[in-house]
Amino acid sequence: MSKIVSFSGTDNFFPGGSIYPNPKESSVFFSLGHHVDVYFPHQKRSRISAPIVFSGERFEQKKPSIEILPDECLFEIFRRLPGGQERSSCACVSKRWLTLVSNIRRDEINDNKGGVVSEVEDEDVEGDGYLSRSLEGKKATDVRLAAIAVGTSSRGGLGKLFIRGSNSTRGVTSLGLKAISCGCPSLRILSLWNLSSVGDEGLCEIADGCHQLEKLDLFHCPAITDKSLLALAKGCPTLKDLTIEGCANVGNEGLQAIARSCPNLKSISIKNCPLVGDQGIASMLSSALCTLTKVKLQALNITDVSLAVIGHYGKQVTDLSLTTLPNVSEKGFWVMGNGHGLQKLKSFAVTSCRGVTDLGLEAVAKGCPNLQQLRLHRCAFLSDNGLVSFAKTASSLESLQLEECHRITQFGLFGSLLNFGAKLKALSLVNCLGIKDLSLGLPPVSPCKSLRTLSIHNCPGFGDSSLVALGKLCPQLQHVELSGLHGITDVGFLPLLENCESGLVKVNLSGCVNLSDKVVCVLADLHGWTLEMLNLDGCKISDASLVAIAENCQLLNDLDVSKCAITDSGVAALARSNQINLQILSVSGCSKVSNKSLPSLGKLGQAPPSLRALLTIYLSTKQGLINQVAYEYPLYPFIGDLFLDFENPNNGSRFFNWPDFPENKVAGFWILVL
Repeated sequence: MSKIVSFSGTDNFFPGGSIYPNPKESSVFFSLGHHVDVYFPHQKRSRISAPIVFSGERFEQKKPSIEILPDECLFEIFRRLPGGQERSSCACVSKRWLTLVSNIRRDEINDNKGGVVSEVEDEDVEGDGYLSRSLEGKKATDVRLAAIAVGTSSRGGLGKLFIRGSNSTRGVTSLGLKAISCGCPSLRILSLWNLSSVGDEGLCEIADGCHQLEKLDLFHCPAITDKSLLALAKGCPTLKDLTIEGCANVGNEGLQAIARSCPNLKSISIKNCPLVGDQGIASMLSSALCTLTKVKLQALNITDVSLAVIGHYGKQVTDLSLTTLPNVSEKGFWVMGNGHGLQKLKSFAVTSCRGVTDLGLEAVAKGCPNLQQLRLHRCAFLSDNGLVSFAKTASSLESLQLEECHRITQFGLFGSLLNFGAKLKALSLVNCLGIKDLSLGLPPVSPCKSLRTLSIHNCPGFGDSSLVALGKLCPQLQHVELSGLHGITDVGFLPLLENCESGLVKVNLSGCVNLSDKVVCVLADLHGWTLEMLNLDGCKISDASLVAIAENCQLLNDLDVSKCAITDSGVAALARSNQINLQILSVSGCSKVSNKSLPSLGKLGQAPPSLRALLTIYLSTKQGLINQVAYEYPLYPFIGDLFLDFENPNNGSRFFNWPDFPENKVAGFWILVL
């Protein structure tokens, strides 16, 4: 024994006594700290020898085993091992040894001379924390956490740990987090998701051992309370990013402690915590140490008071997101805007807040002169007048997103475009039912030359007249996304193509079922020299479009012609082109494409060496290709990924990567999904 740990009779054991009621009990994790000093009553010294077993008339003497030693002795042995590799090897012997090794803290590790190891003598104990580990579902157990703690300590240190879900029978508890606390002092990022068995004891252990923690995410951890945040505030003053979601027992007291003790905190996200109110949010913003730059509040019981505090004290805030705040009224947004404290605010997002009215939004524009991005979602009381007034004041705005704002009509859309400054670069409309296709006589004004990105999704009233007007007003468009617009035809889209002066780079026309080959041919002719991505999913196009694309679109690398009327001839036309360099091709749902296209698909990957890239192909199993793919796919090594679209009538289409499914399993899986 003395040879293993270099122990002499004059060496002192680590101060401490028996840690179990029963000395043989080792079913729990326990670490002897340097502060533990337990009195030893005088006992008769036990003699350790090989046990003798009586078997009938014979005497059997078993070989001595180290397993008969109590945990206290093994703990002393393990903490005297010369390095992290040796301790890792011991941890692989059994769960008992793993339990003991994982609970050795850095200040409990002794060198061969009986002293505490120095940072220079045992550099592999704690590294820079670059390693990342993730546990999900049934793999998330205390034993695995203990193994991670031991294994990473001698390999650079653990920097990031993500635990999502937990084993239903042997889930993560405070014991597992204690092992991380003991073995991973370099931990900087910790994310806990859906862990009902983790409570304050576990997070208190993290706060006690992981003083370098910078980012903490808590998602749906109902057993965690303010006690955990109090411990974190005391033990982790370097905390920079805090996210708390669905933690019903976290309230104002914990947030107040964080505000007092964490001067480096830059980002907070509090969602669906019913005990959090104005006191907690106000303390985070009004603290003398406050340096918050990102604030996200959702589904909280806060009132206009919190918004007033944000508007007055949020001098460093650059990103603000407010979602589903039922107790915040128009007055709150008005006071926030007139507080003149949000001078540095650049990004503002509001969702489902009834306080966003014309008056409230205008006040925000006046109080946030540097606002660059605005996203409004489900703002039912915002009208055209408010949007136009905002546009007249927000001279620095670069991006505007409107989603489900049904009171916004054509007049508000074009009125805001005419009044926005020269910095607006992106405009997005999603599911705005108030938009109607009215023929508007625009006055002779200077066009909005700064707009580069136009995105309109699922606005059923948007049609050709609106598109023609936008084409005239925005001649410098480069990215155009028009999806799910049944009112768009060739009549409206062709003028937009002709008015775009700088050349389109990305075009998404998915779900525009009334666009034909004529649009694609003109697009390829006028913008083929700049076009890189084209999505024609569901459009009424044929092989003529693929021929035009093959002849003119040299830079195109992403093409989606799913659910189109193309045939094998169109795919062959693409393959014959010496200029096109596709990296992604989707022909899912093209019923006229058969297994005759497999050689053509293989040719698409045979670009010159300087341009060669892996080709990703999306196919539909209804095309009759399933039988050929198993044999043809390995012959084309330049095809990087091959995805088969298993169309399930109950669940819709599902894509699966071909290499993930060996040939002998495809048939069985095919029966399963159908």
